[in-house]
Amino acid sequence: MKSGTYTLETWGEKQADGYVRALVQEIHSLDNKRHFWRSVPDRSLRGGWFVRHEHHYVFFRELSGGDIGVITILHENMNLPARLKEDWKRTEET
Repeated sequence: MKSGTYTLETWGEKQADGYVRALVQEIHSLDNKRHFWRSVPDRSLRGGWFVRHEHHYVFFRELSGGDIGVITILHENMNLPARLKEDWKRTEET
């Protein structure tokens, strides 16, 4: 089950909406919070960064124009290394 659906079904629409809005705001403010960026430890995923937002990890790259390219957002209970590699590979194929 996707986290937005889980939050909606568990805590209701208002809480789900608030969580998603806060997550999107966190992504929009990444450029101003570089001190929170952590490099992805897997060397095969060079150039990748992540930040934690409550129970989720946002994985991203810094693009050539200085923009942020989100690769994936994963919940802390997921198999982070496996899912990140899958999602990372998909971005390289496109």
